[in-house]
Amino acid sequence: MPRKKNKKMKIKPYIRGIRLERWPRSLAIFAGTIAYFFLFPNALELTSFSHFIKISLLAFALTWGISTANYIVNEIVDAPFDIYHPTKRHRPYVKGEVHPLLFLFLHVILTVGCLLTAYYLFSWAFFLSLLLLLLAGFIYNIRPIRTKDVPFLDSVSESANNPIRFLIGWYAFAPSSKWPPLTLLMAWWAFGNFLMIAKRLSEFRFLKDKASLYRASLKKYTKTNLLAGMISSVGLFYLFYIIFALQYQLESFLALGVILLIFIGVIFRKTLQEKEVMEEPERLAKDKRFLFLLLIILIGFIFAVLLDQVGS
Repeated sequence: MPRKKNKKMKIKPYIRGIRLERWPRSLAIFAGTIAYFFLFPNALELTSFSHFIKISLLAFALTWGISTANYIVNEIVDAPFDIYHPTKRHRPYVKGEVHPLLFLFLHVILTVGCLLTAYYLFSWAFFLSLLLLLLAGFIYNIRPIRTKDVPFLDSVSESANNPIRFLIGWYAFAPSSKWPPLTLLMAWWAFGNFLMIAKRLSEFRFLKDKASLYRASLKKYTKTNLLAGMISSVGLFYLFYIIFALQYQLESFLALGVILLIFIGVIFRKTLQEKEVMEEPERLAKDKRFLFLLLIILIGFIFAVLLDQVGS
């Protein structure tokens, strides 16, 4: 694919290429942190507020850094396919606005810097979780594996970032010997898988005839099997979520399942009625009603964490 040559280096294309605006995705690590202190409340008493803030911010920055490194890889390897997408064809790398070697150098700097910081300042479990996030990006994007091109394995592998980020947040404070409940990890993964299949359904509907040119896995998708995948993911989410709530006797969490069902229903409706909205989940932030519902859910979980006690 021919790329333009830049005579003068510009910073803005590089900033756009690393997709800093996707920082909210790294907030998922705090689900792991909250879960750890909720399940092991004594650990919170041993952690000062200043230490908590410092470690939380550093863990977030490292996660954001590795995620950004993965976006650089995605920008490069997806360029031949992004030209078939009406909006992604304007990405800096596709348009030849960034130098490939400089872009790769930025990837190396981010990767090495984040991993070294994690290795020296955090536990081995935190370091391995951060490394796993990097490797997940390679498996998803780079051949010969490139799970992005395999139907349903693409959503399964992409949504694996959910439990990985959970582990990063968990091990930011938890000892390496403490493993989070598998039911909670599976529920977190299943909800992410639901969102990623919704994303593919949006792409399938939005791109139509060009869908298979942009994403190889879309050749074998149909609206029916994508909907079936979304419903199956919701079923798995509720299965593991309810088992987790019963396992720890969390009555308030069971009650919140009803509100979550409304939230899931809204995403279903948006996926089927609004062509592009789930393709880039950040666009949901523009919907005030959706944000209001999300706020209610967050408040609900805060009350649930305050009201329920593990084993009560």
